[in-house]
Amino acid sequence: MNAVSGMSKTKKIVLGFAAAWIGGTVAIALAFGFKGHKNPNFLPQDEFHLLTWAHLVGPIDLNKGVLYLVLAAGLTVGAMVYISHRMQMRPNRVQTAVEWGYSLVSKQMVGDNMDDQMARKWFPLVATLFFFILATNLLGYIPLPVDTVPREEIHAFGTLLPNFQLYAADTNVAFPLVLALIVYFAFNAEGVRAHGPVGYLKSLVPAGVGGAMVLFIFPLEILSNFLRLLSLTIRLWANLLAGHLLIAFMSGDLAVLLGSKWLGWFTLPFGIVIFLFEALLIAGLQAFIFAILAAIYLGGAVSRH
Repeated sequence: MNAVSGMSKTKKIVLGFAAAWIGGTVAIALAFGFKGHKNPNFLPQDEFHLLTWAHLVGPIDLNKGVLYLVLAAGLTVGAMVYISHRMQMRPNRVQTAVEWGYSLVSKQMVGDNMDDQMARKWFPLVATLFFFILATNLLGYIPLPVDTVPREEIHAFGTLLPNFQLYAADTNVAFPLVLALIVYFAFNAEGVRAHGPVGYLKSLVPAGVGGAMVLFIFPLEILSNFLRLLSLTIRLWANLLAGHLLIAFMSGDLAVLLGSKWLGWFTLPFGIVIFLFEALLIAGLQAFIFAILAAIYLGGAVSRH
């Protein structure tokens, strides 16, 4: 008893959580059994399928992917307009964060990779990519009632509750692909404008390479140019999809898949840790990487190797 009373508050909290975690795991295993049974009807990937809710016009359908894009666009534009109309000499925390993001884009991303004239031209695109992807990523860690996978119904006080889900528009490869296509066509168009069609192709070959080596290097540079499109797309899509899958697996999907109730409680702390890691680091990091690569590609297109 004396040993416990002499502990710091932090250690007591940690020990309390550890006791609840281990004790809860053992209690659930004793109550429902340790051995589970594989659930062949549960497919975790179904959570990321886009089921059409309504047909709007032409090829446009309303689904949760479209909903998340509309919400992200609304949050991005709404936040910027709101802050721009309430600028203060002594900024609050939100204004400080936005000003820091503006400085990050204008100096570290655009300013370091382009001359002043080109930076003024392409700053709106790079800034929009950064803030829009950031808003999209952060929105993906807020549970919303958009789960379209058939599950056990949840009732409370006589009311059927909707199934909540963590979903991000980035987990559908079409969204990162469209953003990557915008960047891809932008930097290639800028390169053609600066050098001309033939001059731009010549600029892809590193300086000092000549003779027969050009026949070997030139196809590799063309391939490298195209692979930028794939790398921009896959990096954003794969990181967000993998993160959301890990969160879902550690937060209950693995337990449902294997039919072991105790496993859901056991893996829950790992799900929380992964969630915090993804929401606090990966969301911003992936937005930063996509935007700065866009700036690097734009700046590199007008320079010669």
